[in-house]
Amino acid sequence: MGRARSLPLPVLTRGKLQQRLQKLISSAGIASRRHAEDLITAGKVTVNGKTVTELGAKADPARDHIKVNGRLINPQLDRQEHTYVLLYKPKGYLTSMSDPENRPLVTDLIPKGLGRLHPVGRLDFNTEGLLLLTNDGELTNIVTAARNKIVKVYKAKVKGVPADKAIERLRRGVKIDEDERLARAEVRRLRDSDTNAWFEVTLFEGRNQQIRRMFAAIGHSVVKLVRAQIGGLEIGPLRPGQWRYLTAREVTQLKSPQAVRKNNQQRRSPR
Repeated sequence: MGRARSLPLPVLTRGKLQQRLQKLISSAGIASRRHAEDLITAGKVTVNGKTVTELGAKADPARDHIKVNGRLINPQLDRQEHTYVLLYKPKGYLTSMSDPENRPLVTDLIPKGLGRLHPVGRLDFNTEGLLLLTNDGELTNIVTAARNKIVKVYKAKVKGVPADKAIERLRRGVKIDEDERLARAEVRRLRDSDTNAWFEVTLFEGRNQQIRRMFAAIGHSVVKLVRAQIGGLEIGPLRPGQWRYLTAREVTQLKSPQAVRKNNQQRRSPR
């Protein structure tokens, strides 16, 4: 008898119920799918006692023992019920599950009884407004994937009163340096005072601190930034630190590509 052929990935089952490890970790509420990939490549995940570092690895939770940081996640997968929370994130909270500097976390603002929920995307430490938290990796992936172009709407207060010509630069996509041009954005002037101006900014493809960098590029710093909307979800009457559950209809709309396209078309139509 010849020598048994070694498997390319350290996963022992090959059943039809196999799923990618990053999806399973996300579904268990351990981390978002993107963070789950980081855990895998960092060697923090084992399947049947063997460390997995390849992102193509799959497992069947009905047959394989899956651990993250030494903790078995199969029980979470067995009893998993998805929870969806809309939070008004206050300024001065970190959008993360942990922080070595012990700064306040958005997860501190929701009851521990809701289980382990992760933030969907990020809001800067000094930015406030609408933030989703969930243990549903599928929804997280849909909302954060750039290809879905789910709109995010912000209200920005800037120092000084930018000229209309400068605002038109932002609508076209302002160039930050020789190698980077920020994506186009819809920018609508809301009101002016002698020293400040408020704008509504709609992003279809967000980048790190994009709005702050946009206005800095035309010589006006952002002094207050509030995210008011994600897709069809609005912050509504919530005040900083308050939260509510998403309705079943809201979850369905966020997960529907057709709803995403319809919302984008509505945002692009003339006012």
